[in-house]
Amino acid sequence: MKISLKEYIKKRNGVSIGSPKSLRNNLYRSLGARNFSVFWRYWNPIFGYYLGKYIFKPLKNTFPAAFALMFTFIFCGLLHDTVTMMLRGSISLFFTIWFSLMGTAVLVTKFLNNDYSKKSWIIRALANSTIITACFLSTIYINKLLIRNFLD
Repeated sequence: MKISLKEYIKKRNGVSIGSPKSLRNNLYRSLGARNFSVFWRYWNPIFGYYLGKYIFKPLKNTFPAAFALMFTFIFCGLLHDTVTMMLRGSISLFFTIWFSLMGTAVLVTKFLNNDYSKKSWIIRALANSTIITACFLSTIYINKLLIRNFLD
């Protein structure tokens, strides 16, 4: 079944595109998701729609789902880095590393079958935010190592 962007956003946010409640619903649903994998179903539905339609699903038809998922995260990071590089005028792979780590976190939490659905919203939000923050801080550390190794 094909679903339009408009239908996809309504499904993910519970409100139509452009609704004043869109951001609130997006944050509430994504941060309060029962696990980190479900977080990504709600986060940024416009970007998610196009990544799913043009990157993840075609790859999943040829490769295992885990590979398709990781490549989708890497592609998303490269896309963010491309915009950053165009604006800054210097090379950076910060987002590629960060998104690769978050993709890995999705696969690991799926493998561990994490499910916080019986926990309060704040506990679910803290769990999802902690994973994002850990991946972010790890990316800063990895970037510092990479820069140090290139400068030596």
